[in-house]
Amino acid sequence: MKIRVLDLAERDLRAGFTFYEAQQTGVGDYFLDSMYSEIDSLLLYAGIHRRVFGYHRQLCRRFPYAIYYNLGDDLISVWRVLDLRRDPTWIAEQLRTI
Repeated sequence: MKIRVLDLAERDLRAGFTFYEAQQTGVGDYFLDSMYSEIDSLLLYAGIHRRVFGYHRQLCRRFPYAIYYNLGDDLISVWRVLDLRRDPTWIAEQLRTI
């Protein structure tokens, strides 16, 4: 099985990096390391997560983010990586714009 991180998810990760790096130098790198570790864990745990807004949603351990993904035959597609502190209506809208 392979993991594909789509452009929108990469954009979400860059935005998270920028936010956390502005808080304190080095935290942005820690954010990215944590998020990519969570994404890599999908190779073991993909499909066990609850479906929300039509996607599987993996909650991240170290940051208030969720990874929204879908499963194919031999592919895990990461659609978005969104900040859960946002309004749920905003999150739903972000997932509909795909």
